[in-house]
Amino acid sequence: MRFPFNKRVAFRRLAEFHARSHSLDEIVDQALDMGGSGYMRVRTVQVRSEIMRLAHAVAALRPKNILEIGTYQGGTLFIWAHLASKRALSCDLADMRFPGQLYQRFPPPGSHCQVELLSGDSHTAAFRQRVEAVFADDRVDFLFIDGDHTEAGVTADYLDYKHLVRPGGIIAFHDIVESQPVACNQVYGFWQRLKRVGRVEEFVNDPGQCGCGIGILHVPEAGAPDLE
Repeated sequence: MRFPFNKRVAFRRLAEFHARSHSLDEIVDQALDMGGSGYMRVRTVQVRSEIMRLAHAVAALRPKNILEIGTYQGGTLFIWAHLASKRALSCDLADMRFPGQLYQRFPPPGSHCQVELLSGDSHTAAFRQRVEAVFADDRVDFLFIDGDHTEAGVTADYLDYKHLVRPGGIIAFHDIVESQPVACNQVYGFWQRLKRVGRVEEFVNDPGQCGCGIGILHVPEAGAPDLE
């Protein structure tokens, strides 16, 4: 019963934000917790300094196309929708029909960015084919992998989608630090393997922190490397 009310409030807040232009820092701050309730809650579980550095690195690419695996509550998608000039595709296991009504309004006035959403298991061949079809005639400038956090899961997402990213593009991963609040967060193991074969950077607010940390891979001319 509250969905129509939450929807109206969320749409109004977004319209108020879009009523004037904003700096990238302001966009990131809004994405950290835009507020709202239920399906219309928009936020991201990120460390501000880490996601800020990533946002500026992505902005420097002047991206046309962005692919995100792991939508959660749309916070990072909000950032990507302000940076991509053509398409921001976000993928998640969850059914995004309801929040998608808000997410597709994320691009600011005057933007040609189209927000697209795909629900399903990113590890299946059928889902991968759906993603590939979206980018059949274009390449991805930035891929953000923040879905399945098991080592096998993040490895599969990297291997399955890295070919979509153009040389000179970026692939980023969340939760790369070793200390994690839950046992299923295993990105650290994958990240250690990737560091041995690629040119990477780490955005970590505090080396001793528990959870978070962002790692980025700079994709070389030969394409994103395979793992050893």
